[in-house]
Amino acid sequence: MRARGGSLDRRILALAVPALGALVAEPLFVLVDSVMVGRLGTAELAGLSLSSTLLTTAVGVFVFLAYATTAATSRRIGAGDRAGAVSAGVDGMWLALALGAVTALLAFAAAPWVVRALGAPETVAPHAVAYLQASAFGLPGMLLVLAATGTLRGLLDTRTPFVVAAAGAVVNIGANFVLIYGAGLGVAGSGLGTALTQTGMAVVLGLVVLRGARRLGVGLRPAGAGIWAAAVSGAPLLVRTVSLRAAILLTVAVATSLGAVALAAHQVVNALWGLTAFALDALAIAAQALVGYGLGAGDTDQVRQVLRRTLTWGVAAGALMGAVIGGGGWWIALAFTEDPEVRTAAAVAMAVSALCLPVAGWVFVLDGVLIGAGDGRYLAWTGTLNLLAYVPLAAAVWWWAPDGAVGLAWLWAAFGGGFMLARAVTLGLRARGDRWIVLGA
Repeated sequence: MRARGGSLDRRILALAVPALGALVAEPLFVLVDSVMVGRLGTAELAGLSLSSTLLTTAVGVFVFLAYATTAATSRRIGAGDRAGAVSAGVDGMWLALALGAVTALLAFAAAPWVVRALGAPETVAPHAVAYLQASAFGLPGMLLVLAATGTLRGLLDTRTPFVVAAAGAVVNIGANFVLIYGAGLGVAGSGLGTALTQTGMAVVLGLVVLRGARRLGVGLRPAGAGIWAAAVSGAPLLVRTVSLRAAILLTVAVATSLGAVALAAHQVVNALWGLTAFALDALAIAAQALVGYGLGAGDTDQVRQVLRRTLTWGVAAGALMGAVIGGGGWWIALAFTEDPEVRTAAAVAMAVSALCLPVAGWVFVLDGVLIGAGDGRYLAWTGTLNLLAYVPLAAAVWWWAPDGAVGLAWLWAAFGGGFMLARAVTLGLRARGDRWIVLGA
């Protein structure tokens, strides 16, 4: 896989653009939910803010199912072992189904307790619980989507996940409209529509991978050794992801303490941050696949080139999106709510978050490079370190920031600025050396 200059840029874009489409479809689910539920009222939107964060946290904790399978399959592809690559993906999918079933049961049962523990106001709590319980049964499908998508990315196929995600986004709009308004289910209809859509996506992606496995003569039955190997290889990434999700949960908990207006506005800002973050993560996915492929093929020069080019693209894309969001925050907020206080708080916080997006572009790309290199242990312990650095910043906002727009602005300065800067430093120090470059399948 020798590529130079414009050739490498084209290869990166060939992977990143379809990955961007697939990734943007996921936060679009939340954006569509936010727009539809926002028309029901401020309490409903605040409930969605809390519950959707909990749901994405539950799913996001297991994002290693995508990342670990991408790294494992791309290395094997680089080494010329396509059957071994697909076999690793099948093992990851079985692991996803098992974890999804357990998580679904826990999410349904614990929803009322978790919502109360996060301090949701009495007017908000019923809506948050309704969304969580309605969407819980879709968790096995959501995790299977992660594992199947990671397998296809490792095979350098980002187009299939894009097509499925795009179709899912369209179906999700129709399903939510019918269930929220037509069936009168309100917030619960939003959760149910998302769960049904994700389950359908899982079926389609799973069939694509399984057909490929049959063509190569790869067994489809669950293999204990393979599933265990997938779990072990993903464990450090699980720790890394838990630290990230803990920071996000801490952020929404602080937003909850700032009142219903700040919490509702946080949902708007957080949905847009998720949209831009996933867009930037498309470059990280290209980096994961190309770095894994290069290391599997023993091409260290190519790996270094991928690092430099994707970092350049990441910072530039972050700056561009920051300019759009920072300059258009007030008009963007108009699409989500008719409450003037919520609009003001969202617009101010969006301006703060926009300033942090170039750093976020740097962070997401470096994260993808090190995941593709299989450097999970470093990501695990530095993720914990970064979380510890963020806790006092979030606590300061909790204790001293005022309610409403000003408090939310300080919260996003702590998260988008302080937490992201800590990640930028720890990841940058690692990438400057060579310890993360390990050759072989």
